[in-house]
Amino acid sequence: MTIRRVRTLLGGTALVAGAALLAACSGPAPVPPPVPPTPSPTSTAAACPKSGVDITAGQVDSAMGLRALGISLTNCGTRDYTANGYPVVRVLDEDRHPLDITVGNGSSPVSAPDSYDVPPRPVTLRPGEQVTARILWRNTVTDSTVRTTNGRYLEIAPAPGEPAQIIAPSGGIDLGTTGRLAVNDWAVRDLGDR
Repeated sequence: MTIRRVRTLLGGTALVAGAALLAACSGPAPVPPPVPPTPSPTSTAAACPKSGVDITAGQVDSAMGLRALGISLTNCGTRDYTANGYPVVRVLDEDRHPLDITVGNGSSPVSAPDSYDVPPRPVTLRPGEQVTARILWRNTVTDSTVRTTNGRYLEIAPAPGEPAQIIAPSGGIDLGTTGRLAVNDWAVRDLGDR
């Protein structure tokens, strides 16, 4: 057998093996994942409350008994909305009945003042824009003879006299026996800032 014949046989074998490998790899093309549907204006409008604003809550951040919950107010309507001042907050039990809790404006009813404690200023939000606020409380037991207070829901209105929305923070509101929480004003800020 000549060298040329060996090369031809080896080349043919390599060609057959390459073709088999290519055939194995070139099976049916993978199907791309479905594109998420674009919400129609009617479904977006249906998700937005009549007030034109939507209030949501982040995760409860807890450290050494101090709890902080970031909340967001998003203009989901079609017109500008002006947020001004402090959210109106009530703590509700598992049956959505209000608990006897004192709510103070600013951090000082619960914690030392920090970067969140600035004088409230009106913020005009275009559709899709948002402001944030923070709710603070301590899980402290100061009297062992008093039953601890645990809220399940928060009823939050953007301002006095405006419609309230009910949210269910993950983990609830464990106030111990303190009976108070604090609320910072609506402002444009990063919820990661504390």
